[in-house]
Amino acid sequence: MRPNYSKIYHDMLRLEHPDKLEEPKIKELLKRLNTSDDVLKLNDRLFEQSKESSKNNQKLKTYDKKTMLKLLQYQRKHGFSTSYMSKKYKISRTTIAKWKKNFEEELN
Repeated sequence: MRPNYSKIYHDMLRLEHPDKLEEPKIKELLKRLNTSDDVLKLNDRLFEQSKESSKNNQKLKTYDKKTMLKLLQYQRKHGFSTSYMSKKYKISRTTIAKWKKNFEEELN
């Protein structure tokens, strides 16, 4: 069972930052929380993080299958190297290589 991120963020904002619930862009992002990538984008938009905090949180990131495939398709479409994708999204090259191996059939 998948958590209802929309409800979680809505409740959290209602209690801690009710003013942010009035922003149209935030409302739109709350409606479209389908992938872990969407959740990360919303989180970045809502809460400023220090570079140190961001670096430490990177180790704990997880991606759902939909997001992994989306990133791999984006890479293939634009012809980006694994190194480029690794730097851009702060994901190890090894992780991206594993994704490619695991989803090779679905990407073709």
